[in-house]
Amino acid sequence: MNSKSETDEASRGREASSSNNNSTPNISAEEQSQPVLCVNPVSGSTQDIMKRAAKELIERYFYQLLEGCGNPNCDNEYCASSQKAKKLTANEAAAVAIKLAEKKEALLCDRHPNKVPRTDTNTCDSNSSTCETSNKKVKKTSSNQKTELSENKEQEDSQGKEMANESSPIITKQTECKHNKSTNSGPLTEERMRELCDECLQSQSAQKLSWALGSAFRQPHVLALSFRRQINENEPKPESDVKKDKESKAMCSSSDPDKDIDSVTGPEFDAASCHRAFLYLAKVPSKHYSSVLVSALETLALNLKIDLEISKKISMEDVVNCFVIAFEIPDIGCSDYLEVALPTLCHAVEYLPLKAQARLARLWSAYCKESLRHILEALQQLITLRVVSTNYSRIYQVQDDECVTKATKLMKIVYYANMLAGEVEQNPQAEEAVVIASQLDPLGDALHDLLPLSSMKTSKQSLPEDPLAVELKINSLDVRKPYLPFEEFYNEPLSDSIEMDIDFASYKTDVNSATKFAFLNYPFILTAATKSLGLYYENRIRMYSERRVSLLHAVVGAAPPMPFLRLRVRRSHIIADALVELEMIAMERALDLKKQLMVEFEGEQGVDEGGVSKEFFQLIVEEIFNPDYGMFTQQPDSHTVWFNPTSFETEAQFTLIGIVLGLAIYNNIILAVNFPMVVYRKLMGRKGAFEDLADWNPSLYNGLKDMLDYSGDDLEEVYYQTFRICYKDVFGNNLFHDLKEEGDSLFVTQANKREFVDLYADFLLNKSVETQFRAFRRGFVMVTDESPLSALFRPEEIETLVCGSKNFDFNELEKSTEYDGGYTADSRIIKDFWCIVHNLCIVEKRKLLQFTTGSDRVPVGGLSYLKLVIARNGPDSDRLPTAHTCFNVLLLPEYDSRDKLRDRLMKAISYSKGFGML
Repeated sequence: MNSKSETDEASRGREASSSNNNSTPNISAEEQSQPVLCVNPVSGSTQDIMKRAAKELIERYFYQLLEGCGNPNCDNEYCASSQKAKKLTANEAAAVAIKLAEKKEALLCDRHPNKVPRTDTNTCDSNSSTCETSNKKVKKTSSNQKTELSENKEQEDSQGKEMANESSPIITKQTECKHNKSTNSGPLTEERMRELCDECLQSQSAQKLSWALGSAFRQPHVLALSFRRQINENEPKPESDVKKDKESKAMCSSSDPDKDIDSVTGPEFDAASCHRAFLYLAKVPSKHYSSVLVSALETLALNLKIDLEISKKISMEDVVNCFVIAFEIPDIGCSDYLEVALPTLCHAVEYLPLKAQARLARLWSAYCKESLRHILEALQQLITLRVVSTNYSRIYQVQDDECVTKATKLMKIVYYANMLAGEVEQNPQAEEAVVIASQLDPLGDALHDLLPLSSMKTSKQSLPEDPLAVELKINSLDVRKPYLPFEEFYNEPLSDSIEMDIDFASYKTDVNSATKFAFLNYPFILTAATKSLGLYYENRIRMYSERRVSLLHAVVGAAPPMPFLRLRVRRSHIIADALVELEMIAMERALDLKKQLMVEFEGEQGVDEGGVSKEFFQLIVEEIFNPDYGMFTQQPDSHTVWFNPTSFETEAQFTLIGIVLGLAIYNNIILAVNFPMVVYRKLMGRKGAFEDLADWNPSLYNGLKDMLDYSGDDLEEVYYQTFRICYKDVFGNNLFHDLKEEGDSLFVTQANKREFVDLYADFLLNKSVETQFRAFRRGFVMVTDESPLSALFRPEEIETLVCGSKNFDFNELEKSTEYDGGYTADSRIIKDFWCIVHNLCIVEKRKLLQFTTGSDRVPVGGLSYLKLVIARNGPDSDRLPTAHTCFNVLLLPEYDSRDKLRDRLMKAISYSKGFGML
């Protein structure tokens, strides 16, 4: 820096210092002696002082342009309080402030009250025991100014002293400096927020409220000290708390910022007080403070991001508290917040270490349950707004939109907080792990070495668990009832806009070499229909890899194996033929189960392009789940099927039934099965518990729950129940079982009723069918062991994946239907067709779906995902309509009347089983 520039810089620094002194009237000698700036004795050179002075001058211009001086009669065109000033954004104000700092004639107003600059506190040198203080002599204001401001200033200064005595702004362990606080620049409290809001509502002037919010939210170390629980130091602490404080101090002395951030000494953050304060703030019209708060939140997010990424001066506890307070703001879902503040906050949260994210989730779940919906709705609005207002393409996809991806990452923390805030099963029991012996496939392994799929992970690699879930020790399988329904986390516009082939490629890319965001790593935000498409790609890639192995066998001259899983069955013996063939395949080479299924009915012509397989699964399910077959029983209350505990069938047959269920999912075929939800939970690895009885047997569940709720001392006489239970077999015979040794002599009382209920549920759902279910699950895992099924889907979604949607909305089917052969949506016969269809009962509608698609089930996501094609099949004739079920094509002659169309259509759908479907 040359001498001339140094002189100008120093003069501007003196001007800034003089302006500061002139703008602070009526300051006592005690206040003058308080330390306001910590100067490092090593680095306190003249050049550093001038730089700080110039920076302070720019900041004063910035605050003056953005917030004003507070004088309603101000005539400075560079002050926001003046009527002459233009309304500027934060970025515009910063640019103008830099220009004004270079002008000698630029005016600085007297602040009313004084604003504490953002750079008011510096870290002291670690080797210095005390901080240097600079005592400034303050000039008195003119008589006119003193007459106008004296009364208000005295009251504000006294309040500022009280606030300074309540809490000192400790930034780090090494920083012990105090700075002068005015009324509107200290930490926020519930009482102070109420006072400022009441004053704003009464006077219709929001200057003090805006300054208080802006000052606190711009400075992380000030905001972190806000809403602290008041601790009475005179009250003796219990010995347990004293011991805990000593342990916390020892933990906090570690230099690792991620270590034990849940155990930090000092005043505790009062989330309830914070929530009440911002509820009170909601009474004030947001126009009074919105612009200032948006700018302050943006600055806060940038400061936190810099601290988390570079400086690391603020403790993790304080950083997390800042985020909790920021997301308590009532108007965070408004347009200004969505466009400016919320994206920057989402970006800053991404830099939180794992333990800090876990702490944020725990704080939200324990103390801010009421705010979870508010935060989730704001994030959903942000994502939806970006998706619907942006034209994505193959070049710029939604995965490239950082605003969407950062919000999704933050939503994951909300997702886990929502689970922690709900009803979580304590000490859940896990099903015994199923071990599938690895089978040698030397040619397949050689092919993978010769032709690797780039950086794609092989399906043999197990998917890692989410680190945040591991840290929180939470699993969606253990959540009986989340605080908010899981469905509220779905974002349908986002799910519809994702190019799943690209997202799936990013999802399967090795983590170390991944360069692109994948929404499949955040499955809670995607609908089941979108995730099922990702599963479809996973299964198809596996099928194609099996074909490559067959090709390699042919190249090397070996006997090429069948590239498909081909089943040849007779309609009259469909169960026996299917089970025998599947058993042989499972014994010889279980890997063949992962090939594409091809079914052939003996004595019938046709190539299986999907329709024949659908019919095969429908026929086999109808027989195998028939109670007369003896493998499953019908639950009378819930109308669900359950394993027969006294079945005469072997374990091998239950294993083959599990293979059939796995093949249906693997080949994207919907089955007409009606399992209770506990079956899908058990397939995912959790044993049944008392809560599962509500879906399995509602009558029994209600009776046992009444017993648990009964609080009388005469429970033994009222219920007269022992630990011996009675149940019926498939033939209606009564069977008895002792839940405990000598259970017939042990009565249920208030002391042991919970034990009885748990043992009862465990026997019915686990122990009584342990042999049958273990074999069934083994067969299911043989097909799905390498699939990301458990990582992407919850048990409720797997039920939808297996059974399809329950929404029979044929209006959606009409909108998605395409026409061919000369038909259009305006054709007379097409209008007659839909008029007839909409008047059918639900049974007849199922028959129509069966006739046209080969299945009477609704696809995942609804009938809008079923692409039906209606094609013209010649002029009017007496022929019945026909269908190509493999391609969902209905061939409809152009009948000359609606009555004839109704008659032919009803005959076709009523007598089509076994013939007419290709």
